[in-house]
Amino acid sequence: MTARPVLSVFSLTGEKSTTTPLPAVFTAPIRPDIVQFVHTNMNKNRRQAYAVSMYAGKNVSASSWGTGRAVARIPRVGGGGTSRSGQGAFGNMCRGGRIFAPTKTWRKWHRKINTTQKRYAVASALAASAVPALVMARGHKVDDVPEIPLVLDTSVESTKKTTAAKDILATVGALADVDKAADSKQIRAGKGKARNRRYVARKGPLIIYKEDDGISQAFRNLPGVELCSVSRLNLLQLAPGGHMGRFCVWSQAAIDELNTIYGSEGKSIPTAAMNNADLARIINSDEVQSALNPAKRAPKRA
Repeated sequence: MTARPVLSVFSLTGEKSTTTPLPAVFTAPIRPDIVQFVHTNMNKNRRQAYAVSMYAGKNVSASSWGTGRAVARIPRVGGGGTSRSGQGAFGNMCRGGRIFAPTKTWRKWHRKINTTQKRYAVASALAASAVPALVMARGHKVDDVPEIPLVLDTSVESTKKTTAAKDILATVGALADVDKAADSKQIRAGKGKARNRRYVARKGPLIIYKEDDGISQAFRNLPGVELCSVSRLNLLQLAPGGHMGRFCVWSQAAIDELNTIYGSEGKSIPTAAMNNADLARIINSDEVQSALNPAKRAPKRA
């Protein structure tokens, strides 16, 4: 959690133009356990139902021969004149039979999540995006970025051409993260490559804006770059894979809007249960130790 009083605002040419107060939400406690839990459950809500056919392995007439014939009581295909007659059917242990517990479309696919938990997770992910160590640990290339979180002038929201967007990212040192995402594109391992999920790539910067005056058209075609309105912050974008520390590029209007969304007028900002969670340091401190009674020893029996 960062505690700087102001953030630098950079012009589209990469020069520091002004400063803006740090929104209070960036001081929220960083809780990877809550972020991971909420992300895991949110990610299930995009799934589509699937199931095997209810007739699979059942498209044959078969009945058990019963007992007394020294064979298993599994249903067997009737008739004669073919190798199929007399073969076991229906069971999951049979060739051509159905699977065990055939999947159904009415499985519980989606998950409900507490609203307060979702808000806590988003606030925590925002706070983590302002810690350079966590952003770098997530794998983003931010060595040339002047400051994190990176705030650009509001005029960036009026950018309409991808070439201009690329130049803007280059001037503030954020293009290296886009190049990293572009270079990481490769064919997916596994069967997903045949299921319309052929390629995988790393995530690049997340561009957060207040008003879309063309910014989405300008940035959306850059590899790894995602866009998000500050009024619709999404945990799946702020912490992809449940891992906090997404590299965010803000417009000044968006960063200022956080003071309206969070705080006394908007959503409450979570507070840490303990200001200092180092229990060993607390217990062994002079203040605590001086107030303790001496340890009582049991008298030794003769």
